[in-house]
Amino acid sequence: MMRLTILLACLLASARAFTNPQLSAVRNTQTSAAFKRDRIVISSSNENEAALGETTSNGYTVKQRLREEVESPFRKVRLAFFAFSSASASVAFYFSALVAVKANIGGYADIPPLDEALVQVAINLGGVLGFGALTIREIKVGQGNLERIAKGGLLARLVVEPAVEEAARRTLKEYRRTSRVVIAAGGAEYIRSLAMSLCSDQLADENILPAALAGVDVMIVPVLLDENYNVVETKSAWRSAAPGENDRNFDSARADEVVCFPNVLPMWQEYIDSDIKTAKGQGFDVLSKGITITVKKNGRILRRATGLPPFGDMVGMMEVADGSKFGMPGDSERYGGP
Repeated sequence: MMRLTILLACLLASARAFTNPQLSAVRNTQTSAAFKRDRIVISSSNENEAALGETTSNGYTVKQRLREEVESPFRKVRLAFFAFSSASASVAFYFSALVAVKANIGGYADIPPLDEALVQVAINLGGVLGFGALTIREIKVGQGNLERIAKGGLLARLVVEPAVEEAARRTLKEYRRTSRVVIAAGGAEYIRSLAMSLCSDQLADENILPAALAGVDVMIVPVLLDENYNVVETKSAWRSAAPGENDRNFDSARADEVVCFPNVLPMWQEYIDSDIKTAKGQGFDVLSKGITITVKKNGRILRRATGLPPFGDMVGMMEVADGSKFGMPGDSERYGGP
């Protein structure tokens, strides 16, 4: 009996001795598998991002083309239909033209009269021209969508330096959902006038525009252009602006809370070039009058205009103008509602 008891005790001790290492091995195996799985997921995500960022033959990335297709899902269907119809009408036009020539010459059997043949020629020619015009229109619409999407992506990547001292540089994408960005570009006198309107007392009472703009989440980005419409360093011109006779108590730091300066100037030049060309083509003096581009919280363009930004309208109506009060999810605490 004593021997049996000693044998059972040894077996139980052996069982306990081998149990813990087995569980540890299982845990190590599971941890290793989870690590490998996470590494595969991260690697796959990076590869997908790289693939979406590849530039296609027409100069746009795969991601931009996919977004264009999502925004206009039936455009390619319409394009294929119009192109096929135009090609079909071209074939019909060719054969109807041969029939009309034969009818004009005469002597051929089973040929309709010339007037009927000419009617068929006119119908088919109208199909060629009509469907061809619709095909070209769809191509231009798609190209315009791609240009808009590409420019929107460039807008999000633009880098700014907040006027507040020692603030880190940011991209405009980081202001989405939190601020409306107003880009104001013009010559030296335009930038001076913009600085005076924000940083000096021009009326009998104190200038409260910076605080009011901050209250409606507006961020101003002044962009200085030289005589050749090139984007140049703006911060020094803003800080050294000379006040006029009606500009009292000028302090360039007064509006620092709502002002950012452009950084990485080549990117700004690339973005704003098309807007400058459009304004010049419409007869506006960009250097003296300036241009403004107002960007909504969702990153889309609200409006493009000339002259100084209409700060009064922005303070009074911006919440309604860009749809934030009625359509920005997550703003219920501020505006009320469900």
